[in-house]
Amino acid sequence: GSFLPTIGVLAAVFVITNIFSNIVNDNTMVVLMAPISIKIAQNLGANPFSFVLAVAFAGGTAFMSPVGYQTNLMVYEPGNYSFKDYLKVGAPLQLVLTPVIIAGIVYFWGV
Repeated sequence: GSFLPTIGVLAAVFVITNIFSNIVNDNTMVVLMAPISIKIAQNLGANPFSFVLAVAFAGGTAFMSPVGYQTNLMVYEPGNYSFKDYLKVGAPLQLVLTPVIIAGIVYFWGV
């Protein structure tokens, strides 16, 4: 494939991992998605390390629910937060971080 579609696939892997990391524990999603992302990269002739990085960053930036990351869950009850609070803050943060992280991976490690 050409350069742009590979970045699109990299972004899709990131977004899919991130969305599911907000539903299931982030470590679980990284363990599930890492081998899949490596296979996708190999099939595209892309850098597998970049795809694994996308999965790792996606798991580590699950801010849209208290389930996604351990610290989110730790402050959920003491802070008297609701799921909606995480979505209100996490969704805009994720919209900013997604292109920044993808661009950073492409810039520093290539595709």
